[in-house]
Amino acid sequence: MKNIIKTLKNKDVGSIGIGAMIVFIAMVLVAGIAASVLIQTSTTLESQAMATGRETTDEVAGGIAVFDVEGHVITDIDALAITVRARAGSPNIDLNETIILLTDGTSKILLQYDHTNSNHFNASVDTSDGDVFGFSYADLTKEQFGILVLEDADSSLSRFNPAINRGDKVVLFINAVACYGGTGIAERADVYGWIYPEHGSPGVISFTTPASYSVSVYDLQ
Repeated sequence: MKNIIKTLKNKDVGSIGIGAMIVFIAMVLVAGIAASVLIQTSTTLESQAMATGRETTDEVAGGIAVFDVEGHVITDIDALAITVRARAGSPNIDLNETIILLTDGTSKILLQYDHTNSNHFNASVDTSDGDVFGFSYADLTKEQFGILVLEDADSSLSRFNPAINRGDKVVLFINAVACYGGTGIAERADVYGWIYPEHGSPGVISFTTPASYSVSVYDLQ
C-alpha cells in the first residue's frame, strides 16, 4: 500500500512539473511574439521619423529667395523680370513644378513654366547687347512665365529640366500686358504675390509701381 501511495505521489509531482514547463514555454513564446511586435513597431517608427525629419528639413531650409524685381515700361509696365535663387541648404528646385501667384488687388494670376515653346527658355543673356529685356516675352500668355539663366556653374538648368540649386541664379519673366487687361501694370498699383516651389518656402513679391513712368526700366523690389 505504501508503494502504491508513493508511486501516485511521484506521478502527481511529474504532472505538476510538466504543467509548469508548458506554462513556462507558453510565456517564452508570448514574450518572443511581443518582442517581435515591439521591434517591428520601433523600426517602422524610426523610418517614419527619419522621413519626417528629411521632409521637415526640406520645408524649413529649402525654398526660393527673390532678391530683385524689375519692370520694363513702354506705356505701362509691359514685363516683369524676377531674379531668384535657391535658399541656403535647399535641395534642387524644379521650375517645371514651380507656380507664380500674382495679384494687383483686383485679379489673381497663376503662372507656370511651359517647356514646349523654345522661346520660353534662354540659357544666357543676349551677348550682343547684354539686355535682360531682350528676352522674347511677348508670346508669353497670362498662364506662363519664361526663364533666363544668369548663373549655372553645374549646368543643372535646361529647357526641359530647369532645376536650380546652390549658386544658380535665374530670371523669371512675366508678360504683364497679357496678365493685366492688354495694357500692363499702371502707375500707383500695389502688386504682390508668391513663387511656390514644389518643396520649401515660397519667394515673396511685393511692390508699388511709381507715380509716373519716365524711364524704360524700374527697380521695383
